[in-house]
Amino acid sequence: MYAEKFEVRAPAAHSIESLEGKVSAEEWKLRVDLAATYRLVAMYGWDDMIFTHISARIPGPEHHFLINPYGLLFEEITASSLVKIDIDGNKVADSPYPVNPAGFTIHSALHMNRDDAHCVIHLHTDDGVAVSAQEMGLLPMDQHAMTICGDIAYHDYEGIALDLGERERLVADIGSDKHAMILRNHGTLTLGKSCADAFMRMYYLERACTMQVRALSGGMKWYKVNQGVAEKTAGQGAFAFDGLLGSLAWPALLRKLDRMDPSYRH
Repeated sequence: MYAEKFEVRAPAAHSIESLEGKVSAEEWKLRVDLAATYRLVAMYGWDDMIFTHISARIPGPEHHFLINPYGLLFEEITASSLVKIDIDGNKVADSPYPVNPAGFTIHSALHMNRDDAHCVIHLHTDDGVAVSAQEMGLLPMDQHAMTICGDIAYHDYEGIALDLGERERLVADIGSDKHAMILRNHGTLTLGKSCADAFMRMYYLERACTMQVRALSGGMKWYKVNQGVAEKTAGQGAFAFDGLLGSLAWPALLRKLDRMDPSYRH
């Protein structure tokens, strides 16, 4: 079924005609930020070939959002190659690329039900999946973990996310106030009011997962921080992730991408 549905010889992203000036200024900025997010995920080694997804809601009343062109590596994605779809997963603008229905299932659930879910990142990293498979989940064993532990929800594995019925359970599990989720036996997820906010939450979540895997692999008993200090750190993290860290780090991250390969802006 998949081979038949996705048997498309898609063009290279750099050969796609630029959409700059052909979409609204708001949409173009969002396209550039989302393409940058894909490139950053690849730069940090968090990508899973052509799989997993990052989506962003386009400003306006149409309830359209952008998602990756299925078949491109994250390091290839450009602003103009991102696919515009509606909440039902249908393309609403011409694109030579297909869209992965599993990506639509998870992301649409959050875009539909959370006004603050302007950007949603979902990954399958080695350490993120490892922690998702550990019964205790993410432990507050280091500063990175403590800043985000209080903002994490959990969702049990239900198979490859093709069943639209899973959306209700995803939404129920993340609730109205959490901005990160560990998908059990599957991976990690964050959301934010901007690509920058969602990325910074994911950066801390993934770093925390890596630190946990390394600390536990040492075989020693981990040192537990005072509960009051852990709660204080969680409050500091909630404040920092709501725009502060993103506004500070995002311009620097874009400058780094521009030095490495500015083609994401095409």
